[in-house]
Amino acid sequence: MPITTTIPLRAGTKQWLALAVLMLPVLLISVDNTVLSFALPKISRVMAPTGTQLLWMVDIYPLVLAALLVPMGALGDKVGRRTLLLVGCVGFAVVSAFASFAPDAIWLIAARGALGFFGAMLMPATLSLLRNIFLDPNQRRAALAIWASGFSAGAVLGPVMGGFLLEHFWWGSIFFIATLILIPALILMPLLVPNSRSEAPGSIDPLSIMLVMAAMFGLVYALKVGATEGLEHLSIYPAALVGAVTTWAFVRRQNKLENPMLDMSLFHSKTFTGGLLSNLITMTSMTGFMIFYSQYVQLVVGLTPMQAGLTMLPGVLCSIFSGLFVVRLAQSFRPAHLVAAALTLAVTGYTFVAAGGFTGASFLIFVLGFMLLGLGNGAAQTLANDAIIGGVDANKAGAASAVSETAYEFGSVLGAAILGTALTAIYRLNVQVPAGYSTTDQHIAQETLGGAMDAATRYPEPAASALISSAQNAFSLGVGYSSIVAVALCSAGIISALTLLKSLPKARDNTVRQGSGH
Repeated sequence: MPITTTIPLRAGTKQWLALAVLMLPVLLISVDNTVLSFALPKISRVMAPTGTQLLWMVDIYPLVLAALLVPMGALGDKVGRRTLLLVGCVGFAVVSAFASFAPDAIWLIAARGALGFFGAMLMPATLSLLRNIFLDPNQRRAALAIWASGFSAGAVLGPVMGGFLLEHFWWGSIFFIATLILIPALILMPLLVPNSRSEAPGSIDPLSIMLVMAAMFGLVYALKVGATEGLEHLSIYPAALVGAVTTWAFVRRQNKLENPMLDMSLFHSKTFTGGLLSNLITMTSMTGFMIFYSQYVQLVVGLTPMQAGLTMLPGVLCSIFSGLFVVRLAQSFRPAHLVAAALTLAVTGYTFVAAGGFTGASFLIFVLGFMLLGLGNGAAQTLANDAIIGGVDANKAGAASAVSETAYEFGSVLGAAILGTALTAIYRLNVQVPAGYSTTDQHIAQETLGGAMDAATRYPEPAASALISSAQNAFSLGVGYSSIVAVALCSAGIISALTLLKSLPKARDNTVRQGSGH
C-alpha cells in the first residue's frame, strides 16, 4: 500500500549563504553599468578619443551582453550553471584588470567588449541557479527580491564608489571594483553554490547563435544610436532591418529544430509573457528616471556625482523593502493585483516628478518621486521574476533566465530611447540661446544641458546666466513631459499585468507529497 510522505522543500543556512555569494556578480553588473559614465571626462582628457570612440566605450558592453544572453543561457543549461558562472567571474576579473591600464581608446573599447562577453555568462547563471536552489515558492520569491536588490544597490554604489575613486585615483581605478568584488565570489562559490544543469538541454546550434547575436546586436544598436544621435543617423535603419529579419529567422529556426536552443513554447504561457512585460516596463521607467535624475541633481542642483548617488539612497531602500515585503503580501493577494498596485505606485511617483518638472519645485520632490517609483518597481520585479522563473520547469531555467535578462537589457535601452528621446526633444524645442554666442556654441547648447552649461562658461554676464537659466528651465520641462510618457508606459503595464497574470494564484504552503511503493 502506498505510503505518502512529505518532503520539505525549504532552504537552509547553506542555501541562503549561496544566495549571498550569487549577489556579488549581480552587484558587479549593476555597478559596471553606471560607473564608466562618471569616468568619461577623465578618459577624454587622458586618451583624447574621437566622439565615435567615446560612444563605443559606453555602448559596446551592453551590445555584446544583450547579443550573448540567450546563447549563454543555453550553454549554462548544458555544461552547468555554476561552471559557466565561475568562468564568467574569472574572465570578468582578468579583463577588468587589463581595462584599468588600457593605453588608448581602441584597447579600452576591446576590453569593454570582452567584459560584455563574460558578463553575459553571469546574469542568466545566477538567476537559473536560484530557481534550482530555492524550491519553496515563498522562499524563492524572497531570494528573488534579495537578488533584485543587488541591481538597486549597484545603481547607488556605482556613482558613490566611482566618484570617490575618481576624486582620489586615476580613471582606471574604477575597473578594480570588479576584481575586488569577484575575488570572494571565486573563493566561496565552489564551497556554497551547487552546480546544476538541464537534464534535457537545448542544442548549441551555431546558426541559431549567429542569428540571435545579429538580432540582438542590430535591434539594441538601432535603439541606442536612435536615442543618442537622432533618427537622422542613417546607420540605425540597416541595423534595425538586420535585427528584425534575423529575429524572424531565429524564431522560425527554433520552431523547426527538434531540440531548439530556446524553446519558443515558453512564450505560449501568459504568465511568462506577463512577467517579461512587467520587467521590461519597470526597467524602462527606472532607466529613464536615472537618465534625467543624474543630470538634474548635478547640472541644475549642483551636486557632485557622489552626492547625487547618496540622494538616491532613500529610493533604493524603498525598492529593497518593497521587494521583500511583497513576498508576505503574496500570501494574501493575487500576483496580478499586487503587480498592478505596484505599478500604480510607480505612476504616482512619476506624477510627482512631472509636477516638479513643470513647476520647478525643489529637487526633494524628485527624491519623493524616486521613493514611490522604488516602492513600485521593487515589488513588481520580484513578482515578475517569480512568474518567469517559477512558472517554468527547472530544466528550462537557463533559457527562461536568459530571456528575462534580455528583457532587462531591452528595458534599459528603451528607457534611453523613449524617455531620453522625449526629454531631449522637449529640451531642444524650448532652450533659447542669447545673441552673441558663436554658431558652434549655439549648436552645443541646443543639444544637451551639459553642453549649454559648458558653453556658458566661455561668455561674460549676463549672457552666461541667461543661457544657463533657459537651459535649466527647458530641461525641467523635458523632465515633466517625459514623465508623462512614463506614466503612460506604467499604465499599460497595469493593464497587461491584470490581463496576463490573472491566472496566478495566491502563495500557499508549498510542500510536495510523494508516494513510495511499499
